[in-house]
Formats: sequence, C-alpha cells, structure tokens
Amino acid sequence: MDIFTAENVTKQFANHKALNEVSISVPKQSIFGLLGPNGAGKTTFIRIINQISAPDEGQLFFAGEKLKPKHVELIGYLPEERGLYKKMKVGEQAIYLARLKGINKSEAIKKLKFWFEKFEILSWWNRKVEELSKGMQQKIQFIVTILHEPELLIFDEPFSGFDPINVNILKDEILNLRNNGATIVFSTHNMSSVEELCDHIALIDNAEKILNGQVSEIKNQFKSNTFEIFFSGLNKELSDVLNPKFQIIEIKNIDDKNSVRIKIKEKSSPNELIQNLLPHLTINSFNEIIPTMNEIFIQKVNENVGK
Repeated sequence: MDIFTAENVTKQFANHKALNEVSISVPKQSIFGLLGPNGAGKTTFIRIINQISAPDEGQLFFAGEKLKPKHVELIGYLPEERGLYKKMKVGEQAIYLARLKGINKSEAIKKLKFWFEKFEILSWWNRKVEELSKGMQQKIQFIVTILHEPELLIFDEPFSGFDPINVNILKDEILNLRNNGATIVFSTHNMSSVEELCDHIALIDNAEKILNGQVSEIKNQFKSNTFEIFFSGLNKELSDVLNPKFQIIEIKNIDDKNSVRIKIKEKSSPNELIQNLLPHLTINSFNEIIPTMNEIFIQKVNENVGK
C-alpha cells in the first residue's frame, strides 16, 4: 500500500514551471529518496505535500484519501532551512514546538527528556539556542520533527552540518523509525546516503520526473555487463588472449596488483569470459561492476540536458 501518491502534479511560478506533470507513489514503511539537482523542483514538491502551497494541476492522496488539511497532523517535516528562536532556552522552545504538534506539556517533557538523553544533549536543556553548534541545533529540530510519531516523515538534507559520527547516529535513527512503522521521504544530494538508506527513489530534473523505482532494480537496469578481474601470472598480452566478444575497458597495476575491466558484448557470458582467460592467468577475484547511484544520477541528468 502507498502512503502517499501524487498524480500529474504541475506547479507554475510566473514564467517558471517548477513541476510538470510529476507522478510519484511512496510505499508505506519505506525510505523514499526524492533526488535532483538544485532547482529541479524537489522543494516545491515537498511544500505541496506539506500543503504549504497547492498544485496548479494534479491530485494528491494520503493513504488512499485525497490530501486534506487534517493530514498535516500525520506528517513531520524537517526543512533544509532550519529555524529556531535563538534567544529562547532549548528546553522551553522544544516544549513549545511539541505543543504545536498537539502533545500536552507533561507528555512533551517526558518524550523530550528521553530523546535529549539519547542524543546526549540533556545538559543543554536550559541553555539558549544561540549557544549551540549548528549540529546540536539540528538534533533538536530532528527530535521535534519526530516527537509526535507521524506516519510520514519528510527530511530535506537532514545530514547537513553533521560530523560523520552524528551522521551515523541519525542514519540509525531513521532506519529505526522505518522499522517501527514510519514512512520517510528523504531529499539529499549525498548519493552514498541514498545507497545506504533508500528503498525507492524518484529523480526530478527540470521540473520533470526522469527516473523512478526501487534502488536495486534501477542499479541493475544501468549495469553495462562490465566485470573487474584481479589476476596474476599472465603469460600473454591480454589483447592477444581475448576474443572479439570481449572489450578491454581499463588495465591497472597498483602495488603489484593487476586488474582489468572487461565489457562482455552481446551473445556471450561471464562463464565464457572466464574460460577464455583461465589458460593464460590466475583469477584472484571476479566481480560485476554495479553502477553507483551517484553515477546513475549524473548520467540521467546529463542525458536530460537540452531536452
């Protein structure tokens, strides 16, 4: 079941079309990557989901029901541009923001103290926000975003400003939220985080969706039938060993480790490549080259240039 669906959403600002008939479905209890270069339309789409702005055309659904103001209570949104009141005390502000989400004061304090202890920031409860580092402020906003346990969480560049240790802490919490029933829409330019966390993605460029699907299926779709082989004991030139069904892409020798990347052409197979190589060298490892999400992102956006 999809927790959120957008059908042919279009949004125009003066002479700029921010979204052009974008359709996206977010499966329940998944981590969904909303990707795209700067200015692609991601933030506009997120604002529409949060009902901060409305589409000019198209329909939006939450758990099968047309998106309505009441659904805001079921959504938690952490925007890329954070905003806390600098002069307020941390605890006082966190309670205030929790109350806005419909949590009574005693319950808010109980929940906030739990999360502040978990993130090791309880000692900052009575300090002013302006005394906190950017990363610590973001921890507070992350806590307030998830405190009312919404069904759908939207994180826009959630790791910005965090050191690697705190990034890993936040990643673990995002996975825990998913495992405990939440659905997460996750917008980032960090493709390694996408590989680690996301089950599905949609790539938006120039206001249009240009790629969509499960991460594993997309990576398989972009495979080029290329393999990397580490070897030793070569008794001939590789170009003389391989038959025309195989194309050498790259040969390396680093720290006395020999490797070659070979593309298998149509009407051949990895088994045939191995049989072709074995009389002339010792194969130490044999791996298919799977493209990274970063490589796929760049390829698709470049293909879309000028369209």
